[in-house]
Amino acid sequence: MNTVVQAAENFISHDETIAGVEPYGRGIIHDTYLVKPGNGTDRFILQRINIQVFTDPAAVMHNLRLVCAHMQERRKAGGSAIAANWQMLQSIPARDGRDIFVDADGAFWRALGFIRGANPLEEISCLGDAREVGRALGIFHWLVSDLNPGLLHVTLPGFHNVEHYLKQYDEVIVRSNKSGEAGRFCQQFIEDRKSWAPVLENGRRENLLRVRVIHGDPKINNIMVNRSTGQAVSIIDLDTVMSGLVLYDIGDCLRSCCNTAGEEVAELFAVSFDLERCGAVLSGYTGAAMEVLTDGDFDFLFDAVRLMPFELGLRFYTDFLKGNEYFKVSRRDQNLERALVQFKLVDSIERQEEGLRAVIEECRAALTGSNSR
Repeated sequence: MNTVVQAAENFISHDETIAGVEPYGRGIIHDTYLVKPGNGTDRFILQRINIQVFTDPAAVMHNLRLVCAHMQERRKAGGSAIAANWQMLQSIPARDGRDIFVDADGAFWRALGFIRGANPLEEISCLGDAREVGRALGIFHWLVSDLNPGLLHVTLPGFHNVEHYLKQYDEVIVRSNKSGEAGRFCQQFIEDRKSWAPVLENGRRENLLRVRVIHGDPKINNIMVNRSTGQAVSIIDLDTVMSGLVLYDIGDCLRSCCNTAGEEVAELFAVSFDLERCGAVLSGYTGAAMEVLTDGDFDFLFDAVRLMPFELGLRFYTDFLKGNEYFKVSRRDQNLERALVQFKLVDSIERQEEGLRAVIEECRAALTGSNSR
């Protein structure tokens, strides 16, 4: 912990002290800490950036600054009450004025302002929570909808491109000696869906879907909600903000919200996709995002909902085969177990295709009716 404290000291003035540092959140990429300065000034978040994943921390911070500045200006100038209480992440400069401090061991550290009066949403306890998650993502997409995606760096090449992940999997599986019943299930599950999986990238290539600025990882615990009102006031973890398809965000958001059992569960029979939650998320989203979604987006929305848990399961299983290099684990088979959860969620979505498509069409009709008034 001394290393962490020393890093934290580089983000306060020389006359300040550190009263406390403690691990914070449940992230599985970076090491994250909550820092409490000794003079009573605002707490802040300190992170040791995982440079095995994000190999260009400067590019990550460039994107964060650009997107947050743009959202702030859009919020002020847009004239919309939707984002009136929205809070942007703020990067805290180190003593030398830079966004990042590099310690003696070559570790990269950054500090971010704490979102005032809010906590991460750790679980969906009611449909109101689901609507707030959707509303948060909708606000984010609306705020960045006029930002040129070409201005952002690609912080993770191939991110959310399932063809990229399938190529990685194919390269790893031929060298793997891991099998077992669970492994054989995963391999067959992937094989059965390989030809379908590039559906969104095919839509992009055919100009049916257009590239825009996306968040990249809008899972529920990246949504900050006001402790008093329960209203979403921010979306954090902007490392994966870059150009992409908004359907990646919506599909991933629904994957995270609508799995009633959660992502770390041993009882696979409990994993299912909740259509009622899905409707609530989409209602909150469209109410905030307004004109962001096109007819083309709606046409591919079911595919996005099905694809995102498949993609994540593929990534978890590939990482398990590689020896758990990307996602943090506390036990050897954890990424295999995570993969099984995601594949079970895909199965639940596939079994409810008719119902899910009906929810999507209800959402499309409601938005169309709202826009025509």
